Amino acid sequence: MVDAPTPEDKSGPKVQAMFGSVAPVYDRLNHLLSLSLDRWWRRRSSRSLTEAQGGILAMRVLALCCGTGDQAISLRHRGHKVVAADFCIPMLALANPKFDRVEAPRPGPLAADAMRLPFADETFDALTVSFGIRNVADLGVALDEIRRVLVPGGQVRILEFTMPRNPIIGVGYRFYFRHILPLIGRALSRHDSAYSYLPGSVLEFPQRGGFTEYLERSGLVGSGWQELSFGTVCLYSATRP
Repeated sequence: MVDAPTPEDKSGPKVQAMFGSVAPVYDRLNHLLSLSLDRWWRRRSSRSLTEAQGGILAMRVLALCCGTGDQAISLRHRGHKVVAADFCIPMLALANPKFDRVEAPRPGPLAADAMRLPFADETFDALTVSFGIRNVADLGVALDEIRRVLVPGGQVRILEFTMPRNPIIGVGYRFYFRHILPLIGRALSRHDSAYSYLPGSVLEFPQRGGFTEYLERSGLVGSGWQELSFGTVCLYSATRP
């Protein structure tokens, strides 16, 4: 029997403080804990977006919940004009020097809350979120905002952790995710709760069809998902009609 996840506190101040405290080691831990697969996952999201638009370059793309900017950089490498938004200032501070090393026009960093985006309706051709959507306090409000700022026909790509459906892989992964990952995270970040929050937030988040129901409910259409890395991550897609 799987233990029921404990509801996580996703209030804005707590999430901001938690991610701000681990920002200095965030990239190093991401690469270590994912065996550097996090880089490939983000490139796969960017490539999927370009393929869906028929290879069109220079789309206006919002990299929402951008963290330290790796997804925004991946999108810029594919020729898109990128705005990188996050409500955690220490994360944006680390993203900014990375953007200085990217060919012009560099991604534009912006402090913004996913539930109150400071953009006019129909501003962007596409939008990505990488491992951040599960951290918003109100998923429905955030998805409504995502739909609002997209042009008709605009594409959404969302990467998020999932639990493998293969029972053999699932047992080992769940043990790693619930016990080993928090130990490594705490040891290297010296933060007691951030890497205990991670497995809890993943386990309580709607996965696969559960999440696509939220996408459709917000007015996005054609939703689906692709499993990556043995089902430990899903790349979700949807379109604003």
